[in-house]
Amino acid sequence: MDLATTYLGLPLRNPLVASASPLSQTVAGVRALADAGVGAVVLYSLFEEQIRRQEIADFEIVAMHEDSFGEATSYFPDVDIAAGGATPYLRHLEKSVAAVDIPVIASLNGVNLEGWAQCARQLQDSGAAALEVNPYAVPGDTRVAGAVIEERHVEIVHTVKDAVSIPVAVKLSPFFSATGTMCRDLDAAGADGLVLFNRFLQPDIDIEALTVGPAVTLSSPVESGIARTWIAILRGRVAASLAATTGVESGADVVKYLLAGADVVMTASSLMRHGPAYAATLLTELTAWMERKGFASVADVRGLLALGDEVDAAAYERAGYVAALTHAKDMYGDFLVLS
Repeated sequence: MDLATTYLGLPLRNPLVASASPLSQTVAGVRALADAGVGAVVLYSLFEEQIRRQEIADFEIVAMHEDSFGEATSYFPDVDIAAGGATPYLRHLEKSVAAVDIPVIASLNGVNLEGWAQCARQLQDSGAAALEVNPYAVPGDTRVAGAVIEERHVEIVHTVKDAVSIPVAVKLSPFFSATGTMCRDLDAAGADGLVLFNRFLQPDIDIEALTVGPAVTLSSPVESGIARTWIAILRGRVAASLAATTGVESGADVVKYLLAGADVVMTASSLMRHGPAYAATLLTELTAWMERKGFASVADVRGLLALGDEVDAAAYERAGYVAALTHAKDMYGDFLVLS
């Protein structure tokens, strides 16, 4: 059974990728994911603010002793300088790359364009096989137009691509006014891959304490529909690799994403629930399904149920909506008149 695939131009032994999660915060965790069989690992995100804080701390420690007598240089603290792979994240990246024989993809969340470029170069220099750009930001300013936000994403891709030579993927939100156009624009800007979709963590309200706090929940298969739909639409319409993420709990979920047209299927929640070794279970279930259906390779499966250029994407989505309502009516009755 040939599970080999290609993502961002990188050859992978299979299409299952461990997406960014706490499991990749240690070298042992990265090694456990690789030992379980995943094709690649995406490290947890590096935030530009982390590097800025590190740089400030390094400067303050050195500056505190800058007037010391020259013969007392041994008194200076042994401080790691942030640039050149010396921040904790970059050291972790270097060690992870050395520890496994699969691609290690770094994840980056920047603030300004200069920061995106600088951090991207540091990640490349530390051995990342590729870079996942994660512009995780909720546009809370109601005065900012959607076009401005979309242009910002394109600027980020241009900036990062100009700064590095390794492949660059973009992890996208599902909440653009025209997702298909956004994906085509990013593809035209040079993005090597599109990761569909980012999962925003929503705050929760404590009605007793009258406070607002973070709510972190793992994804479930019910959330995968929108990503599958857009992957099926985009397959063949963009040159960039397509990565599916969110809602993977079983081998069947992996199969559905591949049939829709995903080059790779990413998961974090299932591995968080069941442990890194669960990756082997997902791959076993994928292989069993392929054998049962008579498929010899992942290439034979990929995009089998994608739309194709001849299909009207808008009509496809409309038909899916009508079919869903019809199915719901058959199951629950005429819920449209219920109150």
